[in-house]
Amino acid sequence: MKLAIHNIKGKETTKKVDLSKDVFGVEPNDHAIYLDVKQFLAAQRSGTHKTKGRSEVKGSRRKLRKQKGSGAARVGDIKNPLFRGGGRVFGPEPRSYAFKVNKKVKRIARKSALTHKANTKNIIVLEDFNFKQVSTSQYVDFLLNFDLLDNKTVLVLAESNKNIFLSSRNLKRARVVLASELNTYDVMNANKLMLMESSINEIVKNF
Repeated sequence: MKLAIHNIKGKETTKKVDLSKDVFGVEPNDHAIYLDVKQFLAAQRSGTHKTKGRSEVKGSRRKLRKQKGSGAARVGDIKNPLFRGGGRVFGPEPRSYAFKVNKKVKRIARKSALTHKANTKNIIVLEDFNFKQVSTSQYVDFLLNFDLLDNKTVLVLAESNKNIFLSSRNLKRARVVLASELNTYDVMNANKLMLMESSINEIVKNF
């Protein structure tokens, strides 16, 4: 698949790039995408939820009334889960939600996600550029040139670029990642995937 390369002003140049069929033209596997995205989101959960059980609630261990003869149901101490302020039965405990997805499945998922973006024409290839200084307004102008300010975008770089990264950091819908860190969730969550020309070889090499 051949795509035109755009400059930072949003205009097409005379250059074109050929996207590898091995990465951007595979048979999409939606279930692999589901598993990879599910694992990514699960790993974001802190899992620090906690409630106090019967043994942890503050209160006396004294038996409230004698076992028989009161005419009421038998009870133990005030920390009984049936009473207000008592311990919670089977409450949540701190845990990890992480689970394993095989490397091959993750690789298939990322290729499938990139193929979906290519098939729906939601990939923009850019000439390599840089900002002389950190400037959020300059990054906003860059997005406006493509009419993407209100869209979720992911800009993929071949190597770390502090000025571009910091310029985008205050924009809620804009994300900048390295080609080596590109994941299935970022690709599927973005309305437009913006690839620096130099990042394409890195993506093909990694995937």
